[in-house]
Amino acid sequence: METPARVALVSSPQGDAEWNALGDEAGSLLSRYLRINTTNPPGNEIVAARWLAAVLRRDGIESQIFEPAPGKANLYARLRGNGSARPLILLNHMDVVLASPEYWQVDPFSGLTQGGYVWGRGALDMKGEAIAQLMTMLILKRAGVPLKRDVIFLATSDEEIGAGVGAGWFTEHHADLLGNAEFLITEGGTTRANDRGGIDYFGVGTTEKSPFWLDMTARGTPGHGSRPTPDNPVHRLIRALGRIADWRTPLVVTPGVDRYFRDLATLETDSTRRRWFSDMRTALRDSAAARAITGDLTYNALLRNTVSITGLKGSDKTNVIPPLATAVLDVRLLPGQDPTAFLADLQQVVADTAVTFRPQGPSWPATESPTDTELFRAIEAAGHARHPNALVTTPMLAGFTDSHYFRRLGIASYGLGPFPLTVAESRGVHGNDERVSLEALRFGVRFVYDVVQRVAAK
Repeated sequence: METPARVALVSSPQGDAEWNALGDEAGSLLSRYLRINTTNPPGNEIVAARWLAAVLRRDGIESQIFEPAPGKANLYARLRGNGSARPLILLNHMDVVLASPEYWQVDPFSGLTQGGYVWGRGALDMKGEAIAQLMTMLILKRAGVPLKRDVIFLATSDEEIGAGVGAGWFTEHHADLLGNAEFLITEGGTTRANDRGGIDYFGVGTTEKSPFWLDMTARGTPGHGSRPTPDNPVHRLIRALGRIADWRTPLVVTPGVDRYFRDLATLETDSTRRRWFSDMRTALRDSAAARAITGDLTYNALLRNTVSITGLKGSDKTNVIPPLATAVLDVRLLPGQDPTAFLADLQQVVADTAVTFRPQGPSWPATESPTDTELFRAIEAAGHARHPNALVTTPMLAGFTDSHYFRRLGIASYGLGPFPLTVAESRGVHGNDERVSLEALRFGVRFVYDVVQRVAAK
């Protein structure tokens, strides 16, 4: 695919005109990137990797493409510093989730720019952020910024399926290329815009819940559909799922979530909510307060282990009672929770020995990065340079990213949401009509560059 006209720089961009031009270049690049369909499965990330390599090469940045499986790819590029500080990684993933065109206003792989937005699957998760990271690499190279640490651009496969041959494969097979990195920036943060044109808070992702996905199977007596059996496995499965759907897992206030709510209390204008958020543990002892707080889907997910029933299967034929029926459960566990103990509780809730559970794959304990670091302070400074009164806080991510692979290597990893988004705009992630505004994209390009140059420039 062709690449847009590039902005010429002889020094780091200074004025708004230069930054607007760089934002426009980012918009053109994102539009082209979104046209590459990397829905996973199958992903076909090799096409995206080759395009990214071409964009980098045009500015004199060479990259390596690793193809661990046919059609799968991980791209690695590096800007060299003087080695006086350890490397910084800019991590992004090339694959996206399924988009159903019939529910979109536009073709989800058109990369259409319309109404002040760039539309397409991946605009927010996370091709848009990848372009902001890419622009940082290009600006550093064009401006010849002297670096004290290497800056690594790493685009991976298979993040959306939680396994495969992406970031986990790279850290296992090519950890040497990371060069004892100190810091990493990736997805998982939130920059919350308000309806007054400002920003309420910069949310930096320092920890996240861990997935514990389960296959659930109910067994019984098969037969002809015209002769109902008392232990029909589909009936058994439905009864068990009803109990799970009604189950309210215990409320738990982790230290990080407690800190997040105390931060939110400073923004609250409602005196009752301000009191709740200031002391969440006390608030949740009151049943009315607990119902109100957990009525918010985001808050509910931060305060308990969650179970979502996401798949069902019985017989392939209407007139056949199958020997088994299955369901799929998306379980997310809070930091510090034991998967084995959770599974024992789940089996007690179901209370049926003919219903069994099997983990789909490996689970991992939640990981957390400290806030007393040079990079975290750089994020705070970059945010306050643009919005002095905005809060910088650390909300826990209810989903998960590939950060855990790198935290286990001792790399302090942070989720950064470079684009100011309203609550409504953020619903585009994995949803219909995913898009990012050109204004937010311009902000994000400048924000990511500002963070990186603060921590990487000499």
